[in-house]
Amino acid sequence: MPTISPFHIAIPVHNLDECRTFYRDVLKCEEGRSSEHWVDFNFFGHQLVIHYKPKAKEELHSNPVDGKDVPVPHYGVVLPWDTFQTFSKEIEAKGISFVIEPYIRFEGQVGEQATMFFLDPAGNALEFKAFKDMGQLFAK
Repeated sequence: MPTISPFHIAIPVHNLDECRTFYRDVLKCEEGRSSEHWVDFNFFGHQLVIHYKPKAKEELHSNPVDGKDVPVPHYGVVLPWDTFQTFSKEIEAKGISFVIEPYIRFEGQVGEQATMFFLDPAGNALEFKAFKDMGQLFAK
């Protein structure tokens, strides 16, 4: 299997200052380079860039997965199991409203995973997930 490298993703935000505070102070992502139109973050070892874009009038779309309405699009990371457990409790304690509260998806099936979804202040859907067995990440 090839070595997993950090990814880079850029997401639009209509409120750069509010989202900067959210990613830095709520999610505890280290801030990197920035300008008046964008900010880089260390997003769990990956590069996330929030870019200013005027607010769109799009509604959040979802698709059914395991009996839940999963927001589309969404962004996120796969965390180690214990990190997910700690992080989900921290997010709950901060009063973040969940789109999908932390739970075990596909329980007892191939691809069993812990997952949760919530929105950033610009309405971008974020998913965090974890596998007890990382070999299940791409299992069919």
